[in-house]
Amino acid sequence: MIMVIALALAGAVQGGVSSARAEDGGRQLLFYNHAYGVLDRETADAIEHSAFLKDFANFQVRTTTGSGGQTWTGRYLMGRETYIELFGTGDLPGKDGTLGAGGMGVSTEREGDLARVITRLRELGISDPVEFRQTRDFGDGVPVPWFDAVFTTDQYDLFGAWGMEYRPEYFADPRGNTEPAAHPGDVGRERYLSDGYRDRLMRDVTGIRLAVTARDLAGTVPLLTAGGFTVRTLPGGGAVAHGGGTTLRFDAVPLDQVGLRQVEMSLNRPVSYRHEERIGHSALVVGPGPRAVWTFGEQDRPSRSG
Repeated sequence: MIMVIALALAGAVQGGVSSARAEDGGRQLLFYNHAYGVLDRETADAIEHSAFLKDFANFQVRTTTGSGGQTWTGRYLMGRETYIELFGTGDLPGKDGTLGAGGMGVSTEREGDLARVITRLRELGISDPVEFRQTRDFGDGVPVPWFDAVFTTDQYDLFGAWGMEYRPEYFADPRGNTEPAAHPGDVGRERYLSDGYRDRLMRDVTGIRLAVTARDLAGTVPLLTAGGFTVRTLPGGGAVAHGGGTTLRFDAVPLDQVGLRQVEMSLNRPVSYRHEERIGHSALVVGPGPRAVWTFGEQDRPSRSG
């Protein structure tokens, strides 16, 4: 996880449907990897202690040490290729721990594709993309290169997205518990994540809905476009991005209304029933069929007196 940064690019989401297709044959370069959201404390604590989630998904609560010794403790639902990361208010430093803050990583599947994304960004008018290398410390004080990342800028309100590519040094470290390469240059999501999802019902994240400011959305769209997503603008200034089996929806809202709204997930097998699990101020509906939908609404926000 990286504290995300986004750009105010006036007009970047205008013009209907957009996509980037460069000299590499127009293939998609970036795919949904994970998103995170900061929830109210009651909901975050309920997620952390939910017996249902431990049966439903490959669920983990863990503390990670990244670049510069920065640490964070997240609640993770891990799928085959994708996952979701959840925090409570104040779990992250500064404004990144604000209720409603969030971010999203979109990653490459082939080594070298992040460089192609950076080229596409420049072609789209992002003249100075912000490049960054994240490390991970497994507890011995020796940082291991984890992934390279690119942002459109270092300015953001409460949300941003980054492109990322896992490093070969991380895959080579046995403490990462990653899988062998399926082909030369494999830096993919399925290799990075464990097969723990097989013993649970949740398979993957297939859709994310986030409420973000117009400025943060404007910083996200060029990255998705450069990565090969097809992006369509919505009435009211929002956008929907399709690609790689995942749908990303962004609602443009005022700053005091931002936050994670909904997560859609595929299941390892269809179920014949409909089950609704209330977890704090959220509702996870499983079935009927091969999908589940987890909704986070305005009830996540503290009540206002008067």
